[in-house]
Amino acid sequence: MTESDRVHLTAGVDPGASHVKVALMRSRGGEEAELLATSVQRIRRRNVHEVVRLAFAETCAEANVDPNALDYIASTGDGDSVDFRTGHFYSITTHARGALFLQPSARSALDVGALHARALAMNADGRVVSHRMTSQCASGSGQFLENIARYLGVPLDDVGEISQKGANPEKVSSICAVLAETDVINMVARGIATADILKGIHISIGGRLLQLIRAVGAEGTVLITGGLSRDIGLVSAIIELGAEERPRKGKPQHVLTFVTHSNGVFAGAIGGALLGAFRHAQLERRGQSLPRATLPFA
Repeated sequence: MTESDRVHLTAGVDPGASHVKVALMRSRGGEEAELLATSVQRIRRRNVHEVVRLAFAETCAEANVDPNALDYIASTGDGDSVDFRTGHFYSITTHARGALFLQPSARSALDVGALHARALAMNADGRVVSHRMTSQCASGSGQFLENIARYLGVPLDDVGEISQKGANPEKVSSICAVLAETDVINMVARGIATADILKGIHISIGGRLLQLIRAVGAEGTVLITGGLSRDIGLVSAIIELGAEERPRKGKPQHVLTFVTHSNGVFAGAIGGALLGAFRHAQLERRGQSLPRATLPFA
């Protein structure tokens, strides 16, 4: 069997600020990849190491794969939480590779998570050529939306659908999360409808995200990933704002096509698993010793 025929089983583990995402992949020579199983577990107030192990075990069980049969377990994000990893890859790199797997035509990705949002541009090989991240303020994040939903008494899963019903959106004026929440309190006191508040928030966040993706020189298809890629209200706001954009004087404006994927939340974990397969195949070709993960719970 040649290296190109070698089938690799690899896993990517992506502990974020609020959730742990795991993806298990099968690939041949680091290519021809297939997603076998995924798992996402919310951290809440639980020990993050325990959540990581639970999500990992759940993914292996879903794929009916013995954890000890895995060639490489890659961590990304908060890698220290994955104490059984084989190796670690930077999250910008894994998200680019995962986005390309999910949407081969994409040359940019907009990752919107619990605490931060980041934009990245990559080439056809998944190599990052430019990236930007939001500032420390969380007003463009999932945590901010969750806080607002809790204050409004709206289930987080319903935020996107309710937002789309807004007819007269009331935009949040501040980019500071604390001041933005104060804006929302004032809107409620003024009797602004919940749908209009949520749509206004989505428009405000969407505008900042559009600036972010423009800053990396995005062109063509942009894949929206991360937890907020499932928020149809935010995605709709980004698409509408993109369609309404006017070119800046003297600067050409590329038309952007924003898309989502049902597995967008797993982009980092998928990318980690793919890079793990590539790394393992690379070591095999060099004849070097291959690292093995230590699984204390297997």
